[in-house]
Amino acid sequence: MAIEVEVRSFITKEKYYDLLKFFKMYAEFVKEDYQETYYFDSDADLRIQKNNFFSKIWLKKGKIHDDFREEVEIKFKREDFKNLERLFLNLGFNIEIKWFRKRYHFKWEGIDVMLDYTNGYGYIIELEKMFNEEEKADIFKILKNKLKIIDINLTPKEEFDKKYKYYKESWKKLVENG
Repeated sequence: MAIEVEVRSFITKEKYYDLLKFFKMYAEFVKEDYQETYYFDSDADLRIQKNNFFSKIWLKKGKIHDDFREEVEIKFKREDFKNLERLFLNLGFNIEIKWFRKRYHFKWEGIDVMLDYTNGYGYIIELEKMFNEEEKADIFKILKNKLKIIDINLTPKEEFDKKYKYYKESWKKLVENG
């Protein structure tokens, strides 16, 4: 079972660009991506995404902003995104939120590092590692320590929940003005 273990923090625009320089020097560049992600009004965390490389259906178990979550992904050709959207709309789901994100992905000392700018939401760093159930707590501690090394404080879940709630209520306006 693949468990996503992650830590994330909001960062300033200045810190985002400083970290981008740092990781370009000291980490392996994986890819640059632009992602459109649609969250559906489901009891589960159900999404579809189109990025520069493919489309996917994506289910994350647990609650949004949990430190550990099981993930299920099914990939499709990039051009299948509209069909995925139509499928879920025809099944009776509604689009709850749309996200538009620029992402830089690096591999740093065995850890996936994502530097994101999401239109209307802000700048975020995310450290992530896929692991098993038994070792997830140890991996979480390692990721938190890595944030400290690059002088980032872990953003409390409550702050993410508050900002997520605001974005969910206001995303259409925020994206227009972003």
